[in-house]
Amino acid sequence: MTNPTLNTLKNRRSVYAIGKNLPLDTASVEALIKEAVRLAPSSFNSQSSRAVILLGEASDKFWGIVEACLREIVPAEAFAPTEAKMKAFAAGVGTVLFYEDQDTIKGLQEQFATYAAAFPGFSEHSTGMAQLAVWNALSDAGIGANLQHYHPIIDAAVAEAFDIPASWALKAQMPFGSIEGAAGEKSFIDDETRFLTIAA
Repeated sequence: MTNPTLNTLKNRRSVYAIGKNLPLDTASVEALIKEAVRLAPSSFNSQSSRAVILLGEASDKFWGIVEACLREIVPAEAFAPTEAKMKAFAAGVGTVLFYEDQDTIKGLQEQFATYAAAFPGFSEHSTGMAQLAVWNALSDAGIGANLQHYHPIIDAAVAEAFDIPASWALKAQMPFGSIEGAAGEKSFIDDETRFLTIAA
């Protein structure tokens, strides 16, 4: 039996060779990303996930900021591979910045004090699901993407450059674009290592 959800998960891969020849117009891609984040589940239906969608020159600007921040900590003689990565990410059409709204989390902690200590962890679950939802939606649309984590070293510079609300905490960055090269092979650990099935 074919399962569409599992097929989507199988087809979703980290695509690093991305370009600017999208199968959809950018307005449609923007709508797709918004809908994926909107539909992603969250604890207590908190809807704490936030997304900044950077297109065109805004995406290029973002990766320029990341490169400038990394130049401050990576030795110049070892920077060439990092510079190449930044150019590869900027070669796409856009970048999604995934955030979690800390004011929402604090509000939940106040409203449900019994679970206060758990809500930061629940927030991490929410952003992970939002990221996967967007990644799957892009993949289904024939758009390549990969997930990066250059925070927290870029947080202040990015917040200033794009006027990000102070309560938003950056969690991940997803450059996306047309698929210009095949993804690498994916291997899996043994089921015996990963799963336990227990029947009462």
